Amino acid sequence: MKYVIGVLSEDKPGVLSRIATLIARRGYNVESLSVGRSHLDGFSRFTLVVDGDERVVDQIVKQLDKLIETVEVRNLSQAPYVERWIMLIKVSAPLEIRPHVLQTAEAFRGKVVDVGGDALVFEVTGDKGKVEAFLAAMRPFGILEVASSGAVAMQRVGFERNIPGREEFELKLA
Repeated sequence: MKYVIGVLSEDKPGVLSRIATLIARRGYNVESLSVGRSHLDGFSRFTLVVDGDERVVDQIVKQLDKLIETVEVRNLSQAPYVERWIMLIKVSAPLEIRPHVLQTAEAFRGKVVDVGGDALVFEVTGDKGKVEAFLAAMRPFGILEVASSGAVAMQRVGFERNIPGREEFELKLA
């Protein structure tokens, strides 16, 4: 089963390496790893998608929490969360079939971000299922290149008061 883990860490050299090494040393499979700035100066947010069972994920969370630079580690899969992937896809699109390529992309809300004589580059954003479906829909036209971000995720805010960890997070903000 796939699990999504969110990590807030200090933005220091070597943190990414330590996180990746910690997971690799234990033989866990990482499906995706994304990292970027957080809303706090000097801190980064990591999103990891790992394959395993609940015991494996609990161990990963505990091990990540022990790293000196980590401030917060959450198994986002335990509560409702929002997840998005971004993918750039270069598709063969000679002028004679370009309308068909564009019509197919429109069904997925794919956005053209580059135009060439015989190819188009699309941006598609959504959950993993949507970006994979877009990729499958473009395959008959000829995929020339793909670049994907992997998952970026955070817990839903909604209107629920019963989200695990919410009270703790609200206390940190106060």
